[in-house]
Amino acid sequence: MSVKTNPGNYFEDFRLGQTIRHATPRTVTAGDQALYTALYGSRFAVQSSDAFAQGAGYPRAPIDGLLTFHIVFGKTVPDISLNAVANLGYAECRFLAPAYPGDTLSTVSEVIGLKENSNGKTGTVYVRSVGRNQRGEEVLSYVRWVMVRKRDETKPAPPAHVPDLMKRVDPSLLGASCPVIDAAAWDDGLSGSPHRFGSYAAGEKIDHVDGMTVEEAEHMLATRLYQNTAKVHFNQHSEAQGRFGRRLIYGGHVISLARALSFNGLANAFHVAAINGGRHVAPLFAGGTVFAWSEILETADVAGRSDVGALRIMTRATRDLPCTAFPVEDGTAETPGVILELDYWVLMVR
Repeated sequence: MSVKTNPGNYFEDFRLGQTIRHATPRTVTAGDQALYTALYGSRFAVQSSDAFAQGAGYPRAPIDGLLTFHIVFGKTVPDISLNAVANLGYAECRFLAPAYPGDTLSTVSEVIGLKENSNGKTGTVYVRSVGRNQRGEEVLSYVRWVMVRKRDETKPAPPAHVPDLMKRVDPSLLGASCPVIDAAAWDDGLSGSPHRFGSYAAGEKIDHVDGMTVEEAEHMLATRLYQNTAKVHFNQHSEAQGRFGRRLIYGGHVISLARALSFNGLANAFHVAAINGGRHVAPLFAGGTVFAWSEILETADVAGRSDVGALRIMTRATRDLPCTAFPVEDGTAETPGVILELDYWVLMVR
């Protein structure tokens, strides 16, 4: 019998320096942005209104940066993480050019690290993925590492190599995907907050107050929107026999929920410029309610820019735990607590 289907790659299929060109190019539309808004309720004005974006300095409302991230990420799943146990973390994520409705995004990845885990059943694969538009311009670049099953547990592993990654993206590298903002034309009433860059200080903590309960259909729609084919998100028939007995919500879904919730307290943080690191602390399942709080880690100038400043933020998302006390305790699959830690840079109008 001929075999024409793709079973996905297992740990021993990867090699250091390997380049993978991913299917399928994706033209992003205003409909994708509308569905993204319906799924998360994001209210940032630049991504919501052509008129507001044009007044601020954009040619039109850009695609939400995290939607761009999810689409670029989704391209990699059939080749990198179809047989994954878990997505473990992110680093060196930079938003390099804005994406607009009508742009076509595609992704290429390079394997930059491999390390077999001590149980001999899985290994960690490190990849750097780059998303480009139809003109070949780099839109997004990021590193992630993922735990992948071995096909044959008796097969020897390749020599371990763990890449040396930046702990944070330097502020001098920020701002490439943000046009010059007309701060005088920026309408605080329409943006949702009078608090601009100078209102925030390192060490400040913000409870984003609101909670959002995740429904089964929502995370399924979201993952399909990104053409993310990871088995753990879709197939209840197989996942019923797995560790948790049910489908696992895509970690990026939690990131977008936390970002949307952060509007209440960070409404003028209109642009995610970089992700320094991220950790999915505990799984989320349908029926869980996500809350979030943020700590300002740093404030920084953006090189050559007087229109915007940069805030380095640690946002923690929790399951079934309001954030009035700024919780830091890790949750588990059974107990409430922190499920996501995301260290990232945003740009905010001065």
